[in-house]
Amino acid sequence: MADSYDVIVLGSGPGGYVSAIRCAQLGLKTAIVERELLGGICLNWGCIPTKALLRSAEVFHQMKHAKAYGLAADNITADLDAIVKRSRGVAKQLNQGVTHLMKKNKITVHTGTGKLTGKGKLSVTGEDGKATEISAKHIIVATGARARELPFAKADGKHVWTYRHAMTPAEMPTKLLVMGSGAIGIEFASFYNDMGVDVTVVEMLDRIVPVEDKDVSVFLEKALTKQGMTIMTGAGVEAITVSDKGVKAKIKGKDGKVAEHDFSHVISAVGIVPNTEDIGLEAQGIKTDRGFIQIDGYGRTGVPGVWAIGDCTPGPWLAHKASHEGVTTAEAIAKELGNKDVHPHPLDRANIPGCTYCHPQIASVGMTEAKAKEAGYELKVGMFPFIGNGKAIALGEPEGFVKTVFDAKTGELLGAHMIGAEVTEMIQGYVVGRTLETTEAELMNTVFPHPTISETMHEATLAAYGRALHI
Repeated sequence: MADSYDVIVLGSGPGGYVSAIRCAQLGLKTAIVERELLGGICLNWGCIPTKALLRSAEVFHQMKHAKAYGLAADNITADLDAIVKRSRGVAKQLNQGVTHLMKKNKITVHTGTGKLTGKGKLSVTGEDGKATEISAKHIIVATGARARELPFAKADGKHVWTYRHAMTPAEMPTKLLVMGSGAIGIEFASFYNDMGVDVTVVEMLDRIVPVEDKDVSVFLEKALTKQGMTIMTGAGVEAITVSDKGVKAKIKGKDGKVAEHDFSHVISAVGIVPNTEDIGLEAQGIKTDRGFIQIDGYGRTGVPGVWAIGDCTPGPWLAHKASHEGVTTAEAIAKELGNKDVHPHPLDRANIPGCTYCHPQIASVGMTEAKAKEAGYELKVGMFPFIGNGKAIALGEPEGFVKTVFDAKTGELLGAHMIGAEVTEMIQGYVVGRTLETTEAELMNTVFPHPTISETMHEATLAAYGRALHI
């Protein structure tokens, strides 16, 4: 007889394992199905290990500039194998942590590839090829996504890389081409540039990190160019030829001319593809759009008993969005099963922060200035540079700014955009503010600790209303 549960979660990434834990906390008999490693891409191959790599690059960068701090550090070298080993060790530690959480919460783990086979039914095929059937009142699909590959740039792991290859390189590139300037592309470009690699970034749109506010894009391009990167916007890679010596890439520039360039390696960072093939969606009548499962604000697919969360659903494709969806969906399921003490709220996609861990860091939430204007708002916009902040100067990190976008009529904080040191830690202040429906008045009346870089958040609010104090 098939094992039976209240909830089965298909996929154990930051959406899946968090959702399973919340289901278990709510007293639901829960199982999770994972074909690879608990923790999914984020924990094992994405968010966490890349931050470990970037931390090594950050320390290396600071060591090379020790003289600026009155220190001496001679003969600085980087051990690529040791850097990768540390990164993989961090991932392993957290994978073991998720394993512990599954045991702690009495969540059954089924290892194998899962597929929906009928109402409330899922088959799990192990490495031995044998399939077992399990069933549940509700199934949550959390299968995530993978890197999209261009037809002419298939990853070979040797000279043409996806993020996985870039995270565990057998050798350090000498001259690197990064295709795409979203978060993944820019983070790897920043890492390898700090490690001394000659890096070129090619972006088809007219500016890098195109989802960010234009002022952030312009500032970042100047900063990365100053660090030695070559940035090509309005450009596209039309073909690559791989040989034992490296890669020849034909790049069409902004002027429309095509030129051939030589590189040792290429990283393809041109988007993602949802992992929704061959998991039984079509047979169950579950609707998708370009492979992404269509859901409501609680994760319902439209087919009773089947839910979906995370990167296999519409974006933004971020780990914290997946985790939040996981909790919301778990509570919605518990409510359907009769729990009167849970009160789930639909996901507000407009209030999900974005963070990019390049050097300098980027963080944002809400609307850009351009999007707010398009939406018809009358705006109050404030900007405050890090050069006016004592803590940033003391840290030797005076490059950056905070930008705020307010509705001139109501004082609503429509968006906030940051670039500079530690902004990925600071953005949550504005996220909480937006969640609490804060206006400029509350932010102005908030006391910010001194000396901190967070004071720039206060000043950027004041600046929107002509009241900045330190510039």
